[in-house]
Amino acid sequence: MLLADFRDVNESACWRPTDDVVMGGQSSSAMLAGAGVGVFAGELSLRGGGGFASVRRQEQIMDLSLCDVIELYVRGDGKTYKLNLRTSSRFDGVVYQAPFATESGTWLTARLPLAAFEPRFRGRRAAGTLEPANVSSLGLLISDKQAGPFRLELSTIVATLRPR
Repeated sequence: MLLADFRDVNESACWRPTDDVVMGGQSSSAMLAGAGVGVFAGELSLRGGGGFASVRRQEQIMDLSLCDVIELYVRGDGKTYKLNLRTSSRFDGVVYQAPFATESGTWLTARLPLAAFEPRFRGRRAAGTLEPANVSSLGLLISDKQAGPFRLELSTIVATLRPR
């Protein structure tokens, strides 16, 4: 099941930044359209109590109940990123996160089992269990004191269906 296809030039416009400036930080990010890819790029700053940069895709209800893995085809900068899944349309609700590492300049497929997504609220562990049938949006995040410029190129995000 195709969740995001950055080979489509219109996909990048579906993503909006939500950076640490909402809490006084100074990080910045954007989802840009590249040549057949989306580019999540910006600057992660630890100044002003900050320390995260993220983008979130517009709400789109996705039933992932028949899926067991989400695959991202990416080329990164050697930093670790997180894929966020939301099951609520609330701006500041619980988010389910799974990290993935990148290799600088190398295209790779990051495979994230749905069972690996952990509930978080404002960066801290939270209670809850991911309900795959109720995913309402996707997001990308960089945090964990990885200060400096970052760049993650994306081709596709796909949910893999379980064999029947």
